[in-house]
Amino acid sequence: MVKASKGYRRRTRSVMQKRARDRGLSPITRMFQKFAVGDKVNVNIDPSMHKGQPHVRFHGKTGTVVRMQGSAYLLDIRMGDMMKQIIVRPEHLRKAQ
Repeated sequence: MVKASKGYRRRTRSVMQKRARDRGLSPITRMFQKFAVGDKVNVNIDPSMHKGQPHVRFHGKTGTVVRMQGSAYLLDIRMGDMMKQIIVRPEHLRKAQ
């Protein structure tokens, strides 16, 4: 038997997959989104952009922008009783309603 992969993107076949009509690169305007400190944002991983991707466990979670770090954002996300901080580029974020 071959040893199972333990990579960063393991078991993400369906989560990290775009629908057939959405394949290819995303609009460039997603890279230039701006968020202010304190904004609520949803983490929605874009599989066509590998840079600045958070771990798949954060896909679909909502967090608060703490600060900007380079061209990415530092987010506070509540996972159960803990607060996690992740660094995510704006391509993988959407403004929460």
